[in-house]
Amino acid sequence: MPFINGKELLKHAYENGYGVGAFSAHNAETILGILEAAEEEQAPIMIQVGQKVIQTLGMESMKALIDIYAKQFTIPVAIHLDHSRSFDQTMQAVQLGFQSVMFDGSARSFEENSKITRDVVQVARALGIGSEGEIGKIGGTEDDISVDEKDALITTTEEAVAFVEATDVDYLAVSIGTAHGLYKQTPHLRFERLNEISKAIQRPVVLHGGSDVPDEQVQKAIQLGVAKINVDTELRQAFTNGVKDTFKQDPDEIVLANSLGNGKAYLKKKVQEKMKVFGSDGKAKDLL
Repeated sequence: MPFINGKELLKHAYENGYGVGAFSAHNAETILGILEAAEEEQAPIMIQVGQKVIQTLGMESMKALIDIYAKQFTIPVAIHLDHSRSFDQTMQAVQLGFQSVMFDGSARSFEENSKITRDVVQVARALGIGSEGEIGKIGGTEDDISVDEKDALITTTEEAVAFVEATDVDYLAVSIGTAHGLYKQTPHLRFERLNEISKAIQRPVVLHGGSDVPDEQVQKAIQLGVAKINVDTELRQAFTNGVKDTFKQDPDEIVLANSLGNGKAYLKKKVQEKMKVFGSDGKAKDLL
């Protein structure tokens, strides 16, 4: 199973006009559901290890689980650390062999965010690992990290350029109107700003809060330079619905392979839908 440097993976997507799904995993069934979907669609993927699962199962355990299961598959996979708020945690992921890491210093001052991100970039580059940084605040809640909608600031082109010049980060997460979680009303991405930023920084842009964004908006964002789309909430929702439906059919069901297996099947279907929207289906062969 070919693990792939996150920078190489997203560079290919960026240059070839498709998006890589960065799917968050939370347990063994979600890992397998994502991998099985990718294999069937022949789509390269990122599997994200986020802060909530690090708190519950541990980073090392999740990395080991993904490694073990991924051996059974042929598609290119990059394991990505999502929303790390500390340099030490990011370095732990590097030491564990992640292929991509994100240091999220968006809650810090520009100077502090730039300095730590730059340090991460230097380590990642020396070891052939992709690096992600964030400038601007993306609204909503993810893994217990909340940003009020009123505090979700649209990233300016000037600060995106300044941040890239200060850090040379491989791919950049910006705030262009998405939020973590499900939307109370239809989001409207700021395409003009995205286009300006993408042209100015000349590298892949990351769309956080990719769940529940209308397909046509995601596809337009990909055309304008988004190469990584994070999906978490919709996967958790699909998995939970699958488990719930098991109990609707048989309230006395106690075989976990059945209830969790149904959750996996629902999640897998959702991942496959996303791959078709992102245009990553069938692209695995180009990276092997």
